[in-house]
Amino acid sequence: MSRRLQLLFAFIVVLLAVVTAWAQDPSGEERLASFDSGPATIDVSTYSAEMQENYKVFAVKCSQCHTLARPINSDYALPDEWSRYVKRMMRKPGSGINPKEGKQIYEFLTYDSAIRKKDLVQQKTAAQANG
Repeated sequence: MSRRLQLLFAFIVVLLAVVTAWAQDPSGEERLASFDSGPATIDVSTYSAEMQENYKVFAVKCSQCHTLARPINSDYALPDEWSRYVKRMMRKPGSGINPKEGKQIYEFLTYDSAIRKKDLVQQKTAAQANG
């Protein structure tokens, strides 16, 4: 098979995968809607003073672009997932999240996940270890 034909075949396979994913939920709206429909606050009264302060930064900064329910109820739980998420949000125009605030938001989200999403953290960590 010629190199050109191989590239065309690979392109078609990737295109079919993208179209299939898009057809299942064209914009991820159903997934986001499920996150947005959950609780929009967290009781942080038992968290350390530092985490309570980080929660305030999270609440102010993250609510500028989307509901707080979205990250609170998301299926993100692992530190690397939160790192990618916070960095992506920091790059959004108008987010106004500076590096210090990004770090505070990341620290809050990883801490909170370890508390509220403990089972999900364990499940995802086990899945990563198994393959």
